Amino acid sequence: MRFIGLDVHRDFCAIAISENGCVRFAGKIQTTSEQLEMLAQSLGADDQVALEATSTALPIARILEPHVARVVVATKRDLEAIAQSKAKTDRIDAKILARLLSAGLLAGSWLPDETSRAQRRRLVRRAQLVRARTRSKNEIHGVVIRNLKGKPPMSDVFGKAGRQWLAALALPADEREAVDACLRQVDFLTGEIDVIDRAIAVDASKSQDVRRLMSIPGVSIITATTFTAAVGDIRRFRSPSKLVSYLGLDPTVRQSGNEPAHHGRISKTGPSAVRHTLTEAALLATRAPGPMRAFYERVRARRGHQVALIAVARKLAVLFWHLLTSGHDYAFGQPSLTHKKIRQMELAAGAPSLKGHRAPNPTGLPAPERRDQERAAAAHAELAYKRFVSNWQKNGTRPAAT
Repeated sequence: MRFIGLDVHRDFCAIAISENGCVRFAGKIQTTSEQLEMLAQSLGADDQVALEATSTALPIARILEPHVARVVVATKRDLEAIAQSKAKTDRIDAKILARLLSAGLLAGSWLPDETSRAQRRRLVRRAQLVRARTRSKNEIHGVVIRNLKGKPPMSDVFGKAGRQWLAALALPADEREAVDACLRQVDFLTGEIDVIDRAIAVDASKSQDVRRLMSIPGVSIITATTFTAAVGDIRRFRSPSKLVSYLGLDPTVRQSGNEPAHHGRISKTGPSAVRHTLTEAALLATRAPGPMRAFYERVRARRGHQVALIAVARKLAVLFWHLLTSGHDYAFGQPSLTHKKIRQMELAAGAPSLKGHRAPNPTGLPAPERRDQERAAAAHAELAYKRFVSNWQKNGTRPAAT
């Protein structure tokens, strides 16, 4: 058995081989499909290969996997020996990879399937477009402020009434040019975002996991899709704590000798996009009645808003794990709200409009009464959580779950 380390660059790969306790440099090859296929053909069925997690790591791993026993895509955490090395060259990096692999010190990262990869790319592209649109909108707000036009009389400056208000403003010629240009950019970027949203909705509407996560108040199609694309098969995680650690929502720990352990801020070692969307979902979830809001208020009273918000994001990740592993929807959700979100997703995916057709109504109640009833049930669950915590704190021990 041989252990091969590949130090991957855009144009070439440096190769090192560890065999029988000796590590040697084996030269370089071009980073092309043809050269990599020739390398794969030369490897043995019991060989193992390690390479660093880069933008080209996954396609290289796909080429090598059918020909070797194992391909390990090493993460930044795995490669601290390379990052901290005083002498750093392609030859040395490849040798360190081979040596770490032969010693069993490379855990590697999960390689997503093509569906997850495509969804990840769409979400990254969407986030870039949203940021660009936000910059254009902020530039327009800056023009309004610089010219002392006061607060807009409407909530949405970029709606129909808002655009009429912007068009009526008396602005210098250069500022008017800037506003018109930014509005054109906003319109273009909105169209591009709509195209990506449609593609995301088409895939999400086929996923039962996405529908299940959307049963939680505050969780949108983007939050659910970002989570499932980053995590993949939830069964990869044996417990919710493993998932929380993967997402970087676990606190850092420092402990030495007889000193007590010190817990710091969250580690932020996982995919940042998931943490960002979970935090946004947490903010929305705390505005709806239910146990999440009660949990947020309890933590906020002791630690403040920001810590409480991150705690809710972590709680959501734990809840996601339980829902997906058990195959159940959220027990304290609001069915009418969930149905509305699912219907919006289906319409975005191109489903026909059902105007003039009434949605299924098992309760037989009018829509306003049904929503009030659902909110009352969620408020009751929130109160039950507060009583649970009160008894727990009063008795000093957590009550047994029933």
